[in-house]
Order: sequence, then C-alpha cells, then structure tokens
Amino acid sequence: MGRLPLLIFLSVFLLAFDYYCFKAILSVFKNWKPGTKKWFSIAWWSYTAFLVIAVFASIYAPLYLTLRSIILVAFFLTVACKLVMLPFLLIDDLRRGIIKLSRISRNRDDARPSSPATALSNAPMGEPISRSSFIVKAGLITAAIPLTSLTWGITSGAYDYQVRRRKLILPNLPKAFEGMTLGQISDVHSGSFYNKKAVLGGVEMLLAEKPDLIFFTGDIVNNVATEMRDYQDIFSKVKAPLGVYSVLGNHDYGDYFYGREPSAAKAKNLQDVIKTHKLMGWDLLMNENRRLKVSGEEIGILGIENWGMGRFPRYGRMEEAVKNTDDLPVKLLLSHDPSHWRGQVLQEYPQIDAMFSGHTHGMQFGVRLDNFQWSPVQYIYKEWAGLYQEQNQQLYVNVGYGFLGYPGRVGILPEITIFELRRA
Repeated sequence: MGRLPLLIFLSVFLLAFDYYCFKAILSVFKNWKPGTKKWFSIAWWSYTAFLVIAVFASIYAPLYLTLRSIILVAFFLTVACKLVMLPFLLIDDLRRGIIKLSRISRNRDDARPSSPATALSNAPMGEPISRSSFIVKAGLITAAIPLTSLTWGITSGAYDYQVRRRKLILPNLPKAFEGMTLGQISDVHSGSFYNKKAVLGGVEMLLAEKPDLIFFTGDIVNNVATEMRDYQDIFSKVKAPLGVYSVLGNHDYGDYFYGREPSAAKAKNLQDVIKTHKLMGWDLLMNENRRLKVSGEEIGILGIENWGMGRFPRYGRMEEAVKNTDDLPVKLLLSHDPSHWRGQVLQEYPQIDAMFSGHTHGMQFGVRLDNFQWSPVQYIYKEWAGLYQEQNQQLYVNVGYGFLGYPGRVGILPEITIFELRRA
C-alpha cells in the first residue's frame, strides 16, 4: 500500500474512532441544552477536520519545520488522549452488551408459561440501560494525562538539561588525542528563552565536564542577532583548552524574518550573528577547516554553512571545507542539518570520519531511553537523535539545548553531549 492510500485509510479509521468518542461524550452530557450540543459538535468536528487537513499538509506541503512540529505534536497528543479513553468506552460497551443479552434471555423465559411469582420477578426493569456516566467520565479524566504532560514540559522539561556520555570510536585517531573529551551543544534558540538562571545552569553543567574542545552545531538565534543580547555573557563562558568551534544553522541567516531575497538589513543581521560568535570567542567555521595539533599530531575540524534539504536553505560548500585536509588521519565535520549526512557526505565524502549535527530538536516530544527512542520527528528525519553509523562513517544528532515553537519539552529533554575519543 502506498503512502497516500495508507494515509487515507488511517484518516477514515480515525474519523470513525473520533465519532465513537464523540457519541460517548454526548451520552454523558445528555442534559446539555440543544445550543450547547450544537456548539460542541461544531468545535469537535472543526478541530478534527483541521487536524486531518493539517497532517496531510505537513507531509505534502513545504511547511516550516516549526509548524510541522506543532501539527504533528497536536495530532499525536489528540490521538493519545482518545486512545487512553478508549478502554473505558469498550469496558462500558461490554457491560451494556452483557446486560442486553441478559434481558434477551430473560424475555425468552418470559414467553414460557410461568407462575404469577415468576412473572412478577421478570417484569420490565424500567428505562433501557444507558452508557455508564461514571466509567466514561473516568475515561475523560484519564485522557487528560497527555495534556497535563504538556504543562509539565513547559514548567520542568524546558531547562532539564541532560548530560549524555558516548564513546566515539575513531580507528585512525592519533595517539595524542586518545581519551580526550569533546563536548557538543546545539540549537540554543536564544530568542525563546525566558529563564537566564536556568540557561546559566546548563552552561555550568557543560563546563563541569571539563571537555578538551567543544562543538556548537548551529541555530544560536530564532531570527535576529539581537536575541543574543541578554545571553551573550552566559555563552561567552563556554570555553575549552583546545577551542570552541561553531557553525551556523538555518535560523541564523534571518531567512524566516527577512525573507529569502537579499537585503541590506538581512546582510547586516547575518554579520551581527557572525560577530556574536567572535565576541564569545567561538571559532566560527563557514565552509572551512582547522588543523587541531596536539604533541605534533593533527586532526581536522571542518565546518560548513547550513546544508538543508527541500525548503531549508543550502549555503554549505563541502568542496571548500575539505580543502588541504587529505593528509589528516581523522576529519570531524560540523554540519547543522543531519540530512546532509545521507544527502551528500555518505555518497561523496567517505573521508569524513564523524559528523555532528542538531536541527531536529527531537521535535521536543517523545520517548528517549537507553535502548529505545521514539518521536514524531522520525517520520520526517531518518537520523534524528543519537549516534548512527554506516560503514566507517558516523553521525551524531544532538536534540538541542533550547526550544522553538512549543516552549517546553516532553520526553526529549535538552542535551549536553560529552564524547570520549577512542581508537578502539
């Protein structure tokens, strides 16, 4: 079955499921006035229709990732709420079915000759059995749990920084780099922050790990350079003995604020973003590389401008970033969008040992355990969180330090990654 027929089938199934839930709610609140029922019906089916259309648009139309994220999160939360309620509805329908079968059996017995006492005991019991208000209301209350999780994600998840430690095996790693630690943060999105103390706390967690070098893989702002005004002093504290290396992300160019067409204001904004990296002491790599030398041995740090797929801007130039690096035994690439790995790096640049990305945010919603992870974003990006490997090449996708759109995180918490470099 192709994707479109499958989506149509799922839409019809979900609409039938939606109708089942709708009728259940109306049965509980049967004392509503006709006007109230009318407006509830309009609101219910308008939201359902909008959500189905929006999901199709998020898959087939060139919507921004933020909007697609909001749509898919809303869709999965809506379905989750109704699925949580479903067992209660089925239990109640089963109860009603058993009672109806019992009545049918009793009515058959009534058709047989019986004594006056038996006839009296089998007399009609009054009104037909209606759906149990208690069971359905219990289902509605339980279904509110996913919505409660969103509130928790705002109040707690947004700044609940997690340090994730990984060994990065690089067989050609020079001996001088064996055992060194590399820190990575990504997607700060400073324009979304509302708690400076919490942001500083995350930076202090990073520094407490004492990494030998640090990578920042793009999106320091949402739209404009001035968003960093209140946070530049905090991120200026991000230092490492072997340097902090950074690249730009799709949001750093101002395309979503000034538009795709060139303008003086847009060009100035980009220069201000670049200047911010320099003022913080970060070595911004724009389609270029650095030779990192320790005890006479070297590795390459390469960084390119954003290389996106589809509607995302593509400013990256790998041919420039790899210049004069053929002699280096290990090459580490900073590239904001993980699509770049499969879109170009695996096919054309087998000399890249490991690539470091961000961009996906893990959609700020999902489940992430040691041996299992899931998020709606995996239906958009094949590589969206954690470490991936094909042949001798590796990719690590950091789910981000900040947030965008929804001002919180549920299950996919903000990440500080610490890699230990190893040859084996």
